[in-house]
Amino acid sequence: MKGGKLPKRQRLIGLWLLLSGISLLGGALFAAWLDSLFQPQGVARVVLWLGCFSGGGTIFLVGLLLERMLFTPLRHLQVQLARLVANPDAREDYPPEGWLRGLGPDLVRVREAWRGDRQRLATAHAEGARSAARIRQELETLLQVLDTPLLLCDHHRRILLFNQAAEKLFEAHTGLGLGKRLEALLPISSLQDALGKLPADGAPRELLIPCDERWLHMVMRRVPQSNGETLLTLTDATAAWTSEMGARAGLTQHMGPLRRHGASLASAAEALGSVRHARHIDDTLRQRLEAVIDEESRALGNEIENLGRLIEDMQQQGERLVPLWSNDLWQSLNERLGDRSIEVLPIGMPAWFKGDAPALLVMLATLLERLSQHAGTRHFEGEILLGNRRVYLDLIWPGKPLPQRELAAWCEQRLEMLPLSPRVGDLLRQHASDAWSLADGDGQHARLRLPLPAMDRVGAPPSQLPPRPEFHDFGIADLPPPDAELARRSLRALEIVAFDTETTGLELRRGDTVISIGACRIVNGRLLASDTFDARVDPGKPIPPASTAIHGITDSEVAGAPPLPVMLPRFRDYIGDAVILAHNAAFDLLALQPTGSGTALDMPVLDTLLLSRALDESLDGHDLDTLAERYDLSFPPGTRHTALGDARVTAELWLALMPRLEARGIETLEQALALQATAFDREDACT
Repeated sequence: MKGGKLPKRQRLIGLWLLLSGISLLGGALFAAWLDSLFQPQGVARVVLWLGCFSGGGTIFLVGLLLERMLFTPLRHLQVQLARLVANPDAREDYPPEGWLRGLGPDLVRVREAWRGDRQRLATAHAEGARSAARIRQELETLLQVLDTPLLLCDHHRRILLFNQAAEKLFEAHTGLGLGKRLEALLPISSLQDALGKLPADGAPRELLIPCDERWLHMVMRRVPQSNGETLLTLTDATAAWTSEMGARAGLTQHMGPLRRHGASLASAAEALGSVRHARHIDDTLRQRLEAVIDEESRALGNEIENLGRLIEDMQQQGERLVPLWSNDLWQSLNERLGDRSIEVLPIGMPAWFKGDAPALLVMLATLLERLSQHAGTRHFEGEILLGNRRVYLDLIWPGKPLPQRELAAWCEQRLEMLPLSPRVGDLLRQHASDAWSLADGDGQHARLRLPLPAMDRVGAPPSQLPPRPEFHDFGIADLPPPDAELARRSLRALEIVAFDTETTGLELRRGDTVISIGACRIVNGRLLASDTFDARVDPGKPIPPASTAIHGITDSEVAGAPPLPVMLPRFRDYIGDAVILAHNAAFDLLALQPTGSGTALDMPVLDTLLLSRALDESLDGHDLDTLAERYDLSFPPGTRHTALGDARVTAELWLALMPRLEARGIETLEQALALQATAFDREDACT
């Protein structure tokens, strides 16, 4: 026994075999000496040799008995207790055996009592909080379906809540996440003064701030009767601001030349009309006046043409023209037409375009009613075709094309369901569009074609995520201030980024390098399932087939990915002010920081391998698979030996180790780092 711990199994076996060997060798030498001295015969000689070997044999048999009946059951009991502390609901793989078999009922009683207490506590908590949970769930759902991006931060400017609209607004931005500082997301120089002067009664203050290449309109309110929490609502004002300062401002610029040319033209025309009635007129004067009229007419025509283009640009940049996915449009249109028994079957490939969705739905429904009466059918096909700068929306029916005169009459129909009752033609002009009818090549079908503004966007829209608890954590407001001493923070108050890498091989000092980085975040003692970093890295060299057989990453999957010098700063931005966590961190840090990398990962590092080794020095097996089995953790199918999959399990392993650390009085980062340092041996240093 050393330091109150069971000695390692290898040491015990080595000591046992050494003592047995020495005893057997000594017995053999002693028997040989007695045999040569007394030269016994028959039974006496057998008894002499057996007697001399009895000591070594006894040590061997007693050691074997202790290993089977005591030491192995003790190690199994240690594993079971470690698993019980980490997760009271874990399965029972090692019931007491050997000489500890009698402890079985007592251990079962302790486990059941512990589980029973937890169950009763959970039941009482659930019963007491059921109403609050229902209200909270309804509020969460309401927040997530709002189209207005929301952020809630505490008086330290840490994010406590955000909704899906905010996640969409800041898509792929590493600064959005629970517990992260607001300055990582928005330029704090534009906010700091305004945040400090917010009135406590919740009166709003508005601000226009730059963010990357956009302008955001922000409304800030101090939450009344709170501990300084601030609610921020955001709107992307880039399009409106661009329109206001661009196309609309251009209207004012064009008005002056239009008035000037109009006045000059009117004056020249009036002068020319006056001289025509004069008896004596110089032809030169008449020619000059005609030249002025011609010049001003041309200039006026050019200004009108420029004004037309400007108005067309304003229509295409209108705030109501938003990105639309054609499949969503067809679905909404069929829902609108359901009570009229008219159906549109989408065909062909879907595509993105820009449009005013509510107005388009009303216009298309009106046109389809007219088409149904004209063609005598209630079943149409809808197709989206890509042009150079336009997207063609086609309504198809069996029959002949519409006469242009009839279509022109349809364009004059007013849409009473829309504000100001615009005509169909007005909506077409809003989309810089027109309408015409043409026959299909088969001679049996006809189309009504509407060109719409195209978009440089591909792929279907992402599926809508359900509301999830990771969108908010009000307990973050109770964490220590961001500038508090990191070493003395409690383990549960740490912001931790668990990470892992996949490489081309294991010989990092001989040219092997990173091909994948995966990470996830722990905030306020909770693993945030959706706050992840997962990226491929171009190694600049072929991936050996032996490595691909392990992690499954091929050369084609990293082709075109950023190299490590480009990806490493992005990963550093994702880490922010967090502590980093890895399993066998020395290897991953060496992989991420080759010589001359230029980006230092100089924050504190926690290592689940070293912590497990320090906690259970007497147990064998501290690799990730063994520890996952020990603590009843599982890898989802296909995630083992992927950077993000291993990082997630490493994070779960840390959460399982934390109660065991706290049970030993290790409650701060400083103490955890000191403990893991005791398990760092010479072999690790060489690696």
